This record gives sequence, C-alpha cells and structure tokens, in this order.
Amino acid sequence: MNAPTAFPDPKPVPPYKHTPLFPLGADTTPYKKITTEGVRVERVLGKDMLVVSREALRALSEAAFGDINHYLRPGHLKQLRSILDDPEASDNDKFVAFDFLKNANIAAGGVLPMCQDTGTAIIMGKKGARVLTDGDDEAALSEGARDAYLRRNLRYSQVAPLSMYEEKNTANNMPAQCEIYAEGDDSYKFMFMAKGGGSANKSFLFQATPSVLTKDRLSAFLKEKVLTLGTAACPPYHLAIVIGGTSAELCMKTVKLASARYLDALPTHGSADGNAFRDLEMEQQILKMTQSLGVGAQFGGKYFCHDVRVIRLPRHGASLPIGLGVSCSADRQVLGKITSEGVYLEALETNPAQYLPAVEQALGGEVVKIDLNQPMKQILATLSKHPIKTRLSLTGTMIVARDSAHAKLRERLEKGEPLPDYFKNHPIYYAGPAKTPDGYASGAFGPTTAGRMDSFVDQFQAAGGSMVMLAKGNRAAAVREACKKHGGFYLGSIGGAAANLAEHCIKKVEVVEYPELGMEAIWRIVVEDFPAFIIIDDKGNDFFKELNLG
Repeated sequence: MNAPTAFPDPKPVPPYKHTPLFPLGADTTPYKKITTEGVRVERVLGKDMLVVSREALRALSEAAFGDINHYLRPGHLKQLRSILDDPEASDNDKFVAFDFLKNANIAAGGVLPMCQDTGTAIIMGKKGARVLTDGDDEAALSEGARDAYLRRNLRYSQVAPLSMYEEKNTANNMPAQCEIYAEGDDSYKFMFMAKGGGSANKSFLFQATPSVLTKDRLSAFLKEKVLTLGTAACPPYHLAIVIGGTSAELCMKTVKLASARYLDALPTHGSADGNAFRDLEMEQQILKMTQSLGVGAQFGGKYFCHDVRVIRLPRHGASLPIGLGVSCSADRQVLGKITSEGVYLEALETNPAQYLPAVEQALGGEVVKIDLNQPMKQILATLSKHPIKTRLSLTGTMIVARDSAHAKLRERLEKGEPLPDYFKNHPIYYAGPAKTPDGYASGAFGPTTAGRMDSFVDQFQAAGGSMVMLAKGNRAAAVREACKKHGGFYLGSIGGAAANLAEHCIKKVEVVEYPELGMEAIWRIVVEDFPAFIIIDDKGNDFFKELNLG
C-alpha cells in the first residue's frame, strides 16, 4: 500500500480576499410600499432578525405579476416616445412606436394585459442572512404568481408533460420558475419577470473559441448572430450580449439579468480578480451597428434595438461561451424588497398617456383596405395587385390557429382527410388569446411568432388552406417558395400591441374546434381595421429577405 497514512502539512497560502463576481452598485430603484403586515423584527441570539410571513411573500408576488402585465418602466416609455421625436426614424418605426404607446395606455387601465402571451412567471430572490421565514418560500411566491394569473385576465401558457409526447395545459400558468439565493444581511430582495415565449425563444448560446477575442473578429461574429434574432420577438429590443462565463448556464443567466437591466450598476472595467463588468464602448458600437441594419422596429428603419448591454465575464481558458438575448416590447420585470419597514415593489408608470403626442400623427404611409368577407379567390386577387411593404387594414372574418391546432390538422391530412372548409375560406391568424374580461369582445390577442408554423405551410397550401397567413416576424425560405408555388401571402402584424388590438380591432371571438386545447384552440374572430403589412407575396417577394432576415 502506497497510500499516505496522514495528510501532509499544508503549504502556506496568502489570506483569502473574496471578490464578488457581480459587484453591483447602490440600488436607486423607486419603490412603492405594498404593506407593512406580515413583517416584524425579533431578537434572536443577540441579533435583530427580520421575520417575514408566508402571506407577505405571497402578496408581494401577486402584486408583482399583476403590475408587470399592465405597466412598464418610465425609461422604456421614454425610449418609445424618443422614436416619435427622432427625425432619423422611419415612418414604420414611428408607426410601431406609436402603436406601442397606445397599447401601454390601454393596458394601464388594469383590464387588458399589454401582451396576449402573459409569460412564464420567473422569480429570483436574494435572502439575507438575518431573514427568517417558515421555509416554504418557493411555494408562497409561486402561489402569489398563480393567484395573479387566476384573478386577472391573463393567459395560461404552461403545459405539463403527461408523457414524452402528450401534454396538457396546467390551467393556472404554473409551475413558476423560482430561484432563491443566500445573499445580503437584513433584507429580502427580488426580481419578478413575466417572460413570453417569443422573446425567450430568442436566447442563444454560442460555444465560441478564444480565437474570436479580437476586435474585428468579435464584431463580425456578433453582427452575424444579432441578425439571427429577427423580428419575431417584437422589437425594438433591449439587447443583451454576454462574453465569457465560468459555465454555459452562468453565461445565459447573465444574459437574462442584463436584458432586464438588473446588472446596470456593475463596474465598467475589469480587474485581475475576475469581476464581471459592462463594456460601455462596445454597447454603443453594437447599438450603432443595429441601427445600420435597416431592420428597424419590425418593418424597416433604425430602431431594431432601444439599447444594448454588453457584459464581460471571466472564463475557463479553453472556453468562450457567448450569449445573446432580448427583452421585447412587453418589457416585463419589476424589483421588490422586504425590509423591517415593510413590503415594497418597484414603482412602474401608471400614466403612460403622458408619453403620447398631443395629436395623433399620420404614420406608416398609405393604407389599403381589404374586405376579408370576400371569397378567398378575390382576397388573393386584391392582395396580388399590391407590392410587399404595403400597409393594409383588414376587416372581416379570420380563423385563429397556432402550434397544437396545426399539428391536429396535419394529422387529418396524413390520414387522407381534407382540411376543414373554414381553413380554406378565411385568412389564418397565428395567435392565442388571453382571457376575455367581462364586457369585452376579446382578451389581449396579438400575433404569435410565425416561424413556428413554417413547416406546415407548403403542405397546407397544397391542400387549399393557409392561403393568407397573418402573424409576426420573419419566415423561412420554404414559406416564400410555397407562396410563390401556390399563390399565397404572408401578412405581418405589429407584435406587442395585443391590448390595442383587443380594444379597437377585434369585435367577436368564438371557438370553432378543439376547445380542450385552451388558448391553442381554433377560434373564429371578426376584426375591423386590423393593421397589417404585406411581407411575402404570391410572386416570391419577401420583405425580410431584403433585410437579410429571410
């Protein structure tokens, strides 16, 4: 046996000096007090301990998810208004920004949420060493989130896997994603986020090599990857880029926090100790690059991004993870805290009307009115007269169907059955509504990401369906080819203005088929002056291809 019989004397090492990986500066967030109940201070082992009740956690979480589905931060609204005041912004930039401001004003009424995709409930807590709870913090915070979704006109988007291939909507938007860390002293701090599928799907990890770390190579790499974001997640974006990371998962976690501006108070330079920092110079360089792309706020222009955050992290010498992600027009996050003085939530803007221009501007160019109650052949003939980029106003009947409904209809075709007549006779709107409030014709009901339905288009158009499609974002080349082959059209609508569409454009909603799918059922809706643009036409022209997104 060669194993040692005792540990050798340790070699002397210098004293340990801890450097936090994320050394954030002071919290300058404006807070409002929610309540003082459920919070008290008790003396334990000679120390003042903050005792927080389960109900205080639940109430804070419910208030947070209520607020972030109806209100935005003042800074975000100021950025939208600045687009209207910028002479370099395109007409379409201004048209989208103005629609977002109107949408924010409607959502602030507290009835219709700003987006039909009211998101996955994400909660991050940092629990101080002198904070005591009864131990079921995750359950209490999740219950508060659930209560907000049950009590308000919010959508249940979470599906539970019953098997590898069978799923069922949980009907309460649970489970929440809840992460609690031990950090700080005598307070409990939180970030609450409602993350929609569109922006979550635009989170990318690239396992690059250290050879990328030169100015020219990194700039070229990032330009290529930023273009892959496309427009499906409702720009203008708050873009976050993270270079490095001690692991892939830390890189992507940092992307999410940076997109929420949670890391804005990081230092602006690195050190030999390995702290994270913001690269302000690169942030401005990438922002200018995004403005030069021509993509703009969904339909061409300058405002692909509101702003950019670039975070540099330490890394293993053999690894270079690079992460990209966005916060979209539904910029939904809010900070909270519990201290000895009470329960607090970040104060969001409850009066967004102040950011609207005094007189509504004529934005977006000339509008072509389309009667959707004509036979499909006539609708197609009318659309064929106009070039891509044409702004439309749609009035009449549309069929609403998205992922699960498309899968069920494909099963029919694969069994040798035809598509239903309603799928052939009407335009197909890719969407899934939030709950309909009492007295309203519709809940928030904006477009979902078109790209998820790309693989169905050729098969459906060959069978006479999906001849006119309406959604948001750029699409694959296969869709362009199918439209040219079968004489179809893809129309783009403004992503991120769901409350405005429900308030002003959608006049009737009824289930047609598959009610068991919940928000993914097939619906029939009647619309009036529904805004859209011709993106792909029957000749194979594609607006987004011109912007290198096709």
